[in-house]
Amino acid sequence: MIETFSGSFTQQEPIPDDAIEAAVSVLRHGRLHRYNVAPGELGETALLEQEFAAQMGAKYCLAVASGGYALATALRAVGVAPGDPVLTNAFTLAPVPGSIASVGARPVFVGVTEGLTIDLDDLAAKADRAKVLMLSHMRGHLCNMDRLMQICDAAGITVIEDCAHTMGAAWNGVASGRQGAIGCYSCQTYKHVNSGEGGLLITDNEELAAKAVILSGSYMLYERHLAAPSPEVFERIKYDTPNVSGRMDNLRAAILRPQLRDLDAQVTRWNERYRVLEEGLHGTPGLTVVERPEAETYVGSSIQFLLLDWAAERVNEVIRRCGARGVELKWFGGAEPTGFTSRYDSWRYAESEPMPASDRVLAGIIDMRVPLTFSLADCQLIARIIRAEVCAVYQS
Repeated sequence: MIETFSGSFTQQEPIPDDAIEAAVSVLRHGRLHRYNVAPGELGETALLEQEFAAQMGAKYCLAVASGGYALATALRAVGVAPGDPVLTNAFTLAPVPGSIASVGARPVFVGVTEGLTIDLDDLAAKADRAKVLMLSHMRGHLCNMDRLMQICDAAGITVIEDCAHTMGAAWNGVASGRQGAIGCYSCQTYKHVNSGEGGLLITDNEELAAKAVILSGSYMLYERHLAAPSPEVFERIKYDTPNVSGRMDNLRAAILRPQLRDLDAQVTRWNERYRVLEEGLHGTPGLTVVERPEAETYVGSSIQFLLLDWAAERVNEVIRRCGARGVELKWFGGAEPTGFTSRYDSWRYAESEPMPASDRVLAGIIDMRVPLTFSLADCQLIARIIRAEVCAVYQS
């Protein structure tokens, strides 16, 4: 009998009971807007910022409407202006170059390695072409952050970290988002904490933090923040920083606070599933497992493998066959974007130059979500299905 998988690749776990109770409390009092607080009340959003800053070891934190908004706010805060070049990954998701385009700047794409991280040799070669790097830790893969920061520091490049897929990850014990000038996180449903949409921004730089708060739409109510700089910092920049409103509300903050307290336990659960899948795929003919560096502490909320140098029709056949058995795989090598699987040459608003080495890697990337609704037995079954179908097509 042919095994099939009947689970959902888009079904998340329920929101925890304590988060539901906190959300209901906000709904009952009706003060959803972050600055609409009763006398003596601190507000869920301000408390979320305070708690996440402490959790990440950062001085300042701002909660916003989405991860993409956090990225664009970071760009504005560091002074990126229309027409400016901004270095970023060729392998990333559309909101990353989209945030660069949203401020009128120009993405300059840097290649990807077979480890699915930014190509540091290509970055070094392009270091004189921009003063800002928006580094996407795409699909949770961390590059050698020590070397990256050496390259950027030597070239005077400001680093903004897109940590949408690395909340809870680290390189050599340093949390993702803590090496660049600003770290940006997503709280969208398919990320590591779930408020439907939402974003968080952290920094140790008081001026960047103050600018981000004003940009997010503080209406000079910055004294209601618990993880922001002193009023004197705001006084220096408040008249020169525009309001580009994108605040988080108290309802989403209430949902997020209990989830962030459980983040470490959730990371452990994701990684248990990831390792089962990884073990099941190792040694599959024609399939390359992406090895994780020893210095990397990762969060296995998705898994990627490579079908390097396969013809497109054979990759499509693997995806079709796995799909027929209930396993949903995404491919970054398709001629047209499908869902979120667009590439640097898909974004026609951004000029790009040929990158044949990166194109080869992108043409082989297969991607799969790993929801926590999967059991370990589910992961074993999924790995068996992928292995069998890759073998069948490879040997045909």
